[in-house]
This record gives sequence, structure tokens and C-alpha cells, in this order.
Amino acid sequence: MRLSNTHFDSNLPYWQDYLSFLQCLVGKNFPNCDQLNALLPDGLSSVSGQSIHFVPSTQLDNDAYERRIYTTGQVSTRTENWHDLFNALVWMRFPCIKTAMNSLHYNAWSEQRDGSRGRLRDALTLFDECGVIVFSNNRKILTALAHRRWHEAFLTEAFSAAIQLSISGHAMLEKYLSPYKSMTAKALLVHVDTSLMTRPRQEILSHLDRVIAQRMLSGKLLTETACLAPLPLAGVPGWWPVSEQGNSEFYDNLQVFRPAGKELIPAPVISL
Repeated sequence: MRLSNTHFDSNLPYWQDYLSFLQCLVGKNFPNCDQLNALLPDGLSSVSGQSIHFVPSTQLDNDAYERRIYTTGQVSTRTENWHDLFNALVWMRFPCIKTAMNSLHYNAWSEQRDGSRGRLRDALTLFDECGVIVFSNNRKILTALAHRRWHEAFLTEAFSAAIQLSISGHAMLEKYLSPYKSMTAKALLVHVDTSLMTRPRQEILSHLDRVIAQRMLSGKLLTETACLAPLPLAGVPGWWPVSEQGNSEFYDNLQVFRPAGKELIPAPVISL
């Protein structure tokens, strides 16, 4: 299998935060672990101090995935597997968040007694697979998203200028190989200062990576699935064909833009 530029249109916004890595991996063969390891940040370690590195799954025993990462730094990676490739890309883009989630998984796993995953691990898994970070200095639009007021959020003229998104869930990235209209991410809604929004995007993402990870490790963020808001990504301007997004009727599709229930408890808008 070959990884080629035809898989990733650089004009599509959902790839933007991963193009710099993908462009290094395009070649005759699907990327191997050595190529992936070369793109990891220097000195990246688990919270326990183990050097993070990707290892072919065929070389590893059938051990608990998160425990192995925490205790050895080895990230089990299947050969020619899109899901695991995108997981590796998220390690490159959000290394602090990934190591924080691994530590929380490991500690929760070590403490569990009844065999259940628990609310924390459910939230971590949901964000790890389907997460998106939505950040803005416009609290009003973030609040509209939390309350699922889709017309108010998506059709406001300020949305494109005020709201930025970055996919953090590797399963969601994989879905964009063959996107469909009802794709729904689990969003961490983050309110930031205007000064941060003026900085280069890579600086913003690095800042969010560090601060979100710190909040997670302190137990102040992503403690249960209710911390995440469903976000129909087709509604984001530019993330679905513009010909369909150009009118309000597009957002009346209840199979895509599900309305809030009467007893909705909206996900929080986090201030960083």
C-alpha cells in the first residue's frame, strides 16, 4: 500500500494541522515505525519517563495497550493500518495531550476494582478517538454550539473569523478518507484570549496542547463524557461542499444537526 498526495487535498481544512507530517511520509510504501518515530518531538516521554516510540505490533506481546505505553514507552502500531497511522500523527501534533491521557488511563486502570472502565476512561477514549478542539475568543458562538443552536452558531457571519478547529481524534481523521455528511465529533469547547488568536496557528496549537494536558492531569478537565459537546462537522464552513452550506435549509436536516433535548445539560465552555 502506498501513501500518496491524492489521499490528502491540502485545500481541505481538516488536514491542515497534519500536512507537514504527511508530506514527509509520502512515498512508495506505507510509512513504517522508523519513519513515524523520526517525526516525534525530541525527548518525548511518558509521564513515567519512558521514551515514546512506535513499535510494530507483531513484535509485542498481547499486553494492555495503555499500560505498555506508560511503563515502556512502546506504542503498538499495526503495519499498513490507517487507524494506527492517524494515531501516530496525533502523537506528533498533540504530544502533551497524548501523554497526559495515557497517564490518566494507566492510573485509572490501576485503581479499578470492579472491571468497569469508569467515567474518566470513557471520556478519554471518546476524545482520543473522535475528539476535536474548538477554540475561540467568541464565547457567544461557543455557547451556541454547546446548546446545539446550530443555526445561531454556524450561520453567524462571525463564525469563520472567530472559530478555529483542530481534530485530535485519530478515528475522526480516518473517517475523512471517505467523509459523509453526518460525521459528528466530540468537541472540547475552549474560550481563549483574543491575544492568543492572533498568534501563528502552530504556536496556538502548541499552547493548547500544553495547557489542556496540564488541566487534564490536575483533574480539572475531561473528567466525564459530558465535558464533550457533539459537533456535526459538516456544518463548519468549508468542511463540506459550499454549494450545500450556502443556505439555512442545509442546517434543517435533523439526521445531521440533531436538536437539543428539553433536558439538555450543555457541555461546559472551558476558559484557558
